[in-house]
Amino acid sequence: MERPLADGEAAGRAGPLMDTVALTFDDGPYPETTPALLAALGGTRATFFLWGEHAEAHPALVRAIAAAGHEIGNHTWTHPRLTTLDRPARDEEVRRTQDLLAELTGTRPVLFRPPYGDTGPAVAETVAAQGLTEVLWTVDTRDWAGCSADEIVAAAGQAQPGGVVLMHEGRPATLDAVPRILAALTERGLRPGPVRG
Repeated sequence: MERPLADGEAAGRAGPLMDTVALTFDDGPYPETTPALLAALGGTRATFFLWGEHAEAHPALVRAIAAAGHEIGNHTWTHPRLTTLDRPARDEEVRRTQDLLAELTGTRPVLFRPPYGDTGPAVAETVAAQGLTEVLWTVDTRDWAGCSADEIVAAAGQAQPGGVVLMHEGRPATLDAVPRILAALTERGLRPGPVRG
């Protein structure tokens, strides 16, 4: 479904510090799972790439994510395949989400993740025009495909220093996996954290 990168090959200029593994969560916020995900992360910061329609429907959750110290990135308004859109539609997807997230948090996002990892030169142009850095991933946990918590933990365990782990809000198995992922990374001497813009 989504296109991975080789380890250490975070798209664009953004990436984690080399002694960290960036934990990223796409598609939220969801009232059914976001509060539990924030609790599971505890004091560990992560990056949340938020879906504009969901953010508009749940502004208090967007503010809660920001208040907990997490990085918030742009994940478009309707989650389309951006390479299939004409320029005005593509620009609107990104700009509308930027404007809403800035209004809700007081800070304009600097990170962007294209839905499905669907990107190319035209998408890069849109992203750059909004002052954003595109971020893909090095490890896809495939939680979107219905993987179990054990499978998600195993996939995240493949992350190397400087890697970026793709996960999704709205997945109960992901919630179950997060505390185990945090423990496993710590045991390996790695620091889970957000993507750095």
